[in-house]
Amino acid sequence: MTDGWSLIEFFKLGGAFMWPLLAFSIATVALVSERVAYLLWHDLRIPDLRDEAGRLIRGGQVSEAEAFLEGQSRKKAAATVFLELVRNARRGERRMEKAAEAEAEERLRRLESGFTYLTAIASLAPLTGFLGTVSGMIAAFRSIASADDVSAQLVANGIYEALITTVYGLCIAIVALIGYNLLARRVDGFAADVTKAVSDLSAELMDAGAVPAEHRSE
Repeated sequence: MTDGWSLIEFFKLGGAFMWPLLAFSIATVALVSERVAYLLWHDLRIPDLRDEAGRLIRGGQVSEAEAFLEGQSRKKAAATVFLELVRNARRGERRMEKAAEAEAEERLRRLESGFTYLTAIASLAPLTGFLGTVSGMIAAFRSIASADDVSAQLVANGIYEALITTVYGLCIAIVALIGYNLLARRVDGFAADVTKAVSDLSAELMDAGAVPAEHRSE
């Protein structure tokens, strides 16, 4: 063993199982980077849309509120949810809430795209690393069994090299889990804010008379 290791030497010591782990690490970085860019590109702020739409609705300008929401950029993720709510108000309370809920679910589906892959990698990477370690341990003990003179250094070196895949797999899993939890927290916050805003706007639409009395829930 040498005191210093290059990345290539470190990779070679891990054996064949380092290749799938390398693929997992690249996929993790790519997924997290893509999701961060996607969330940053989309405007997840809600108060400005909710306040302006609510002001127009309270003033009896439901058509103007609908036009305002229609004119918003597709980057504003909540705009289409509020638009479906306002657009379907005349069809009844249940219909408008279902329309807004369906649009919100579609928006959340797009925001959460790739999350399942991150959780899968977080589960598979440690298992792959552990499998590589077990394989390396088998090879190490086979070498020990066939050696005429077994030294402590021979045993330690074999085990040391075998454990590299476990460490690498755990590092990948940690990065994937951190990325997933940070991204999921942002999306969950957006979902909670949208739910609250839809509830507030629904009440304002009913108070403004935009929802026909015969189509209101008891």
